[in-house]
Formats: sequence, C-alpha cells, structure tokens
Amino acid sequence: MNSNYYIPQTPKSKELIQFIWQVDGTPAFKNEIIIPKGNVEVIFNFSGVAVNAQLDDKQVQLTKCFINGFNTSPILVKLPMHHIFFGVQFHPIVIKKLFGTPVNEITNRVVDLTQIDPEFNSLWHQLAHKESFTEKAALICTWAEKKYFDMQPREQLLNSFLVNELQQTISVNELAKNICYSTRQLSRKIYELTGLNTEDILLYKKYLRSVNLMQHTQLPLTEIAYESHFADQSHFIKSFRLFAKLAPGEYRQSKSSVKGHIFEDVR
Repeated sequence: MNSNYYIPQTPKSKELIQFIWQVDGTPAFKNEIIIPKGNVEVIFNFSGVAVNAQLDDKQVQLTKCFINGFNTSPILVKLPMHHIFFGVQFHPIVIKKLFGTPVNEITNRVVDLTQIDPEFNSLWHQLAHKESFTEKAALICTWAEKKYFDMQPREQLLNSFLVNELQQTISVNELAKNICYSTRQLSRKIYELTGLNTEDILLYKKYLRSVNLMQHTQLPLTEIAYESHFADQSHFIKSFRLFAKLAPGEYRQSKSSVKGHIFEDVR
C-alpha cells in the first residue's frame, strides 16, 4: 500500500483543513477497524466500487464521496482487493458552514455527499482526472479557499480546544469562562460540533490522549492512565472500552503503524 500526507500551507486553507491524505494499492488485510479518532473527514473513493462497512452495528456503503462524522464507535471497513481513498480532515468548526449540516447530525454516520450537493459529484470527477496526490491536494485547497469565511474569536478558541490533544483536566466552568460562553451555550455549541455534551467531550479527550500515548510511547498502561488524567486504572479501562469497544491492552496488542487503525484477516 502507498500512502501520502499533506498539511495545507496557505493561511486560508490551514484554517479550514487539518490535513489531506491518500492510500492506494492492494492491502494485505481484508478488514480494517478504525476506532474513534475525534475528527470529521470527507473521503473520495476512487476504487471503482462501493466499499462495504459496518458502523455502530449498521451496515453502510462507502460511496464515491462521503463524509464520516465525529465517531464514538469503531467503524469496520471491508477492504476491496484494490482501493484508492483520498481523504480531507476538516476542522470541526467549519463543517456546518461548508456542508450545511452540523456535525451532531453525522455523528456515527456515513453520509453520501453527492446526494446532499451535486457539487461534490463534479468535485469527484475533477479529482479523478488529477494524476498525482499533489495535484489532488492542490485542487482541494483551492476549492476550500473559495469557501473561506472568517471565524469569530470564540469559534477559533472552541475549535482549538477540540483539536488540541491536551486540556483534559479543565472543568466545564473553566472552559466556558475561557471561551466566553455560558455553560449552557458551551454545551449547545459542543453538541453541535461533536454530538457529545461538554462532560462527555472531556472524557473523550482523555481517551484520545491515551490512544496517542499507546501509539507513540512504550509507557505501561498504568502510566498512560495517569498521563491521560483518568481517575484510576479501572476508570481508564471502562472509558476506553466505551469508545473503542475493546480494552486498552487489546488495542495495544493489535494496533497498526497508523494510529487508531487495526488490520485483520490476512488475504
């Protein structure tokens, strides 16, 4: 499998897009499990076939252009013999303004963007005619910059909180005060951006921190629980299982070189 990765460089595209990626080739495995990673991605499928997947116990098809929301459950993808996926991870604050729908409406869902707006059918064809990943990335950045809008300071602060790996120990009241929202306003905003309430997003961020530490360090799980600010080991295991549907030790044993991804069933 070949993989490519690009971080936008211009100020406007950087405010809308976190990064762009592509994988292509024939995978050595039949199944890919993606545990929740705290992001919203638009993925263009150039494989030539609809790809079957399972999300939150529901069978779904990954069509040629789809958006996958801020998941709180793993997604199982049944990989075709050969596939090409081109993905764009957007900042959560921009989703409603770019796509006309708040993130909470696509949490744990896969939505066919070509059914929402015919523009994405045209965009898929434009990308398909680009020969290289670099050309595709440049096209997406140009498309995004045409959609550019100014974010308000409070929106920037809230987006920074959501994409920043840290800040798990902040209280709801402290977070609301820092962003200049009432706790009720903050809860409404976070729910719209993630599908989670404020308390749950703080727990979710602890979970995400633990995933990152397991991927990039050899720390024992007890230390990871401490560094991720869980109350104790039992709380860590229970919370991790809530989102990933497997225990931390199970994830560490089966994880791949790609954070949050597990590959199963060798071809």
